[in-house]
Amino acid sequence: MLWDTHMHSLYSGDSDAPQEEMIQAAKSRHLSGICFTDHLDLDYPDDPDFFLLNLPDYTAAVRAAQQAHPDFPVRLGIELGLQPHLAAAHAELLKEYPFDFVIGSSHLVCGADPYYPAFWENRSEEEGWILYFSSILDNIRAFDGFDVYGHLDYIVRYGPNRNRFYDWKNYADLIDAVLTELISRGKGLELNTGGFKYGLGHPNPTEEILARYRALGGEIVTVGSDAHDPAHVAFAFDQVSGILKAAGFSRFTVYRDRKPEFVRLP
Repeated sequence: MLWDTHMHSLYSGDSDAPQEEMIQAAKSRHLSGICFTDHLDLDYPDDPDFFLLNLPDYTAAVRAAQQAHPDFPVRLGIELGLQPHLAAAHAELLKEYPFDFVIGSSHLVCGADPYYPAFWENRSEEEGWILYFSSILDNIRAFDGFDVYGHLDYIVRYGPNRNRFYDWKNYADLIDAVLTELISRGKGLELNTGGFKYGLGHPNPTEEILARYRALGGEIVTVGSDAHDPAHVAFAFDQVSGILKAAGFSRFTVYRDRKPEFVRLP
């Protein structure tokens, strides 16, 4: 009965997955619907074209999928790689395309991607995490045209020790500031099960951050696998309902025409 509202297809620079195969995987796992959220990261370092998205072709492909599957909701979304100086460009782009759902994500910190080892050279993990959470605050304050913030502690997937020494409580002041900004602007938080795929043993963000968002008054939580191929659609979704209920949620959220729709948890 869940939806997977964070997934990528061959229109993302880091995926080769045909949309039809992603849809069939979702149906086989008895999802209620999906949303494609292919990447657009403007001004990406080293390879600026890698995460550019052919928006006319992408949107046309999703529309065709919707026509081909009238009995199964397929929604049109996008994952924007946020940086403060891109705020105006993102605002203009969102005026041009009728997205159902917009994820705002932090993939870069000070113009560098923590996915690559070079980010961690001459920098401790703690310094990297502080920079990352601080940059999220900068992103939100520069641009809040997104609907939810994606994989809030994404950076812990890629540090030298991954999440071995990560404890969100050590950065609670920064994370609380981020969550408060989101809530005050009516923005949601994503439960991204990609952390399980990466072997972290937790979603992104962690269960405790989801609970903290709820305790501070947050109500909007979406669910996504961050799948880049059909094998990972709805990855670890058997844990989603329990995680959200333990965090204080009784429902999750899907978006249609940029408006939240609340669905009771199974």
